[in-house]
Amino acid sequence: MAGVDDRDPDEPRAQLPVGPLGELAREPLEAPIYRWMRATGWAVARVISVVALALAWELFARSGAVTPFMLPPLTAVLERIWNDLVAGELLLNTGVTLYRAMAGFLIGSVAGIVLGMAISRGKLADWFFDPIISVGFPMPKIAFLPIVILWLGLHDVAKIAMVALDAIFPVVTATLAGIKGVERELVWSARNMGASERATLWQVVVPAALPQIMTGFQVALPIALIVAVVTEMGMGGYGLGAAMMTAARLADSAGVFAGVVEIAAVGYAAVKAVAITRRRLLLWHAEAMEPTTA
Repeated sequence: MAGVDDRDPDEPRAQLPVGPLGELAREPLEAPIYRWMRATGWAVARVISVVALALAWELFARSGAVTPFMLPPLTAVLERIWNDLVAGELLLNTGVTLYRAMAGFLIGSVAGIVLGMAISRGKLADWFFDPIISVGFPMPKIAFLPIVILWLGLHDVAKIAMVALDAIFPVVTATLAGIKGVERELVWSARNMGASERATLWQVVVPAALPQIMTGFQVALPIALIVAVVTEMGMGGYGLGAAMMTAARLADSAGVFAGVVEIAAVGYAAVKAVAITRRRLLLWHAEAMEPTTA
C-alpha cells in the first residue's frame, strides 16, 4: 500500500547529517582540498599588503621622484642583504643582536615573574615595589643609557642590562594582572583539599595566570629587540644596529635600508615564535578553542 513503510524495522538505516538544532544539515561535508584552498587563500591574503608595499617601494624608487641615495630600490637593498649573507656579516650581526636581546629578555622575564609573584603574595613587597613600578613603567628607560655606560662600559654586559631593564616592567605588570585575575574559587578549592600555599601557587595560581604572563612576554620581546638595536647604535661594536650606524657614517644608503629590512624580518620571526609557543603552552586554555581564520 502506498505510504506504508514495508522495510524490516531491524534493518539499519542510513543516518543523515543533523544540524545543531536537530534539523537536517544542508551543507555537504567539506573536502580536504577545499580546506587546503581556504588555508592557502588566507595565507596569501596576509602577505598581500607586504607585497604591495614592496612593489610600491620599488616603483617609487625607480620613478625618478627621489634619488637612489634617499631611497634605493628594493632590489638593490635585497642584493646588499644577499652580499652580506654570503660574506658572513649578516649572520654575525644578527646572531650578536639576538644574543643580547634574548639574554636581556630572559633575565627580565624571570625577574619580572619572581617580582610579580612576590608583590602579589606579600604586603611588604607590594608596599616597596609598587611605587617604583608605577613610576618606572611609563618612563623611557633609555634615559639610563649614559648611567649604564658609566657603570658598565660599552660591552655586552651594559647592553644586556639595558634590555633587561626595559623587559622587566611588562612582565611584572602582566604577572600581577594575571595573579589578581585568578578566580578565588580555584584557590579556595585547592586549600580545602589540603594543598599548601606553595602547591596552590605553583599548581593553581601560576597556570591560571599563564595567559596573562604570556601576553607580557609578547609585549616585552619586541621591546627587547628595539632596545638591543638602539644600544648597539649608541655604543657601537657588532650587531644590526651598529652595522646600520656604520653604513650611515659611510653614506651607504643601501646598507642603512638593508638594516631596516633585516631588523624587521628578525622582529617578525621572534614575535611569531612567541605566538607559536603561546599556542602550544595554552592548548588547555579556552582561548585555544576559539575559532580562527588561519
